Amino acid sequence: MRPLYLRSSSGGGSFKKLLFSISHRSNTKNNTTTNNITPSPESPRKPTWRCYSYEEIHHATGAFDPGNLVGKGGSSEVYRGELPDGRAVAVKRLMGAWACERRERDFLAELGTVGHAHHPNVCLLLGCCVDRDLYLVFHFSPLGSVSSNLHDEKKAVGMGWEVRHGIAVGTARGLEYLHKGCQRRIIHRDIKASNVLLTDDFQPQISDFGLAKWLPSEWTHRAIAPIEGTFGCLAPEYYTHGIVDEKTDVFAFGVFLLEVMTGRKPVDGSHKSLLSWARPFLNEGKIESLVDPRIGSDYDGEQARRLAFVASLCIRSSAAWRPSMTEVLELLEGVEIRQERWAMPEEEDDEEEELWGFDDLDDEDDDVVEDEEEFNTASPCSSSSTLSNQ
Repeated sequence: MRPLYLRSSSGGGSFKKLLFSISHRSNTKNNTTTNNITPSPESPRKPTWRCYSYEEIHHATGAFDPGNLVGKGGSSEVYRGELPDGRAVAVKRLMGAWACERRERDFLAELGTVGHAHHPNVCLLLGCCVDRDLYLVFHFSPLGSVSSNLHDEKKAVGMGWEVRHGIAVGTARGLEYLHKGCQRRIIHRDIKASNVLLTDDFQPQISDFGLAKWLPSEWTHRAIAPIEGTFGCLAPEYYTHGIVDEKTDVFAFGVFLLEVMTGRKPVDGSHKSLLSWARPFLNEGKIESLVDPRIGSDYDGEQARRLAFVASLCIRSSAAWRPSMTEVLELLEGVEIRQERWAMPEEEDDEEEELWGFDDLDDEDDDVVEDEEEFNTASPCSSSSTLSNQ
């Protein structure tokens, strides 16, 4: 679905009609969704989500009971709910003025991206609701996000090496699908640990497509304004010039790999980036120094070396020298590593040294929040936000 840009001068009537017509087309053949959907880029398929009434959403969430609130971002909040058939759902409510054109545009853009994605490692959209407010309905992920599990001392007990390695590979599969296997290329733009949810058996699912963009097949990249995202995860070319392509997500995935491996946040309480902290260990091959000390020595050395090597490729300052997600997945799954394939020219290596510290934050920056630093220059009514799933 191509993102549409609508005005709501009449209170959103045309907007509702558009959503009704879309849902009617998608519901004529199928009113239900399943978990076991095999992606097939060769055979385009219609969206399987449906439109819910406000009464259904209201009842499912217990009238939006505060006790069911499981996540909140700058412009959205997520409630746990239960449908009449017993399925647990996550209801994302977009906050802001109803007549905000940007809010409606971003809602349609998110609906048009995640609504066409069908992969075990991408959060499945069940439907939406446009009565009284804007809502997106997803399958509920009972274990919360990778971030909440990594950085909660009680939950971290279950995050052993085998689980973390599975999360890394599964997330790579989901992102590779968005770039290569989906009907249209999707650039997520906000890959990070709080946007990767976990099923009850610790399978990762990429979520929160509020910043996602289509990238037409004939385009090599696109320029984005305003620049939005999370400090510590932004690729240099995006942070400085607003340039977005698949390699933007690859960079963020490299940061994600390091966070999963080390148990450290992208930016710590002293405003130091994870990349700056990890680079000396990556350069010197000190893998044991990169593994979360809570794991101890209970990890697979070969897998750890591969994860560290792939992370070092993904976080290169020059997008041209980063791997594609297809190459990332091959490396993580055991393809032979050829050092000469990834060796950079000396002049590029020197430039890498100069650019590396770009995302360390100044100590005097009063706007930094210790938990997670967001960079968002959107209008106040924007629905694009970083969602923290508890």
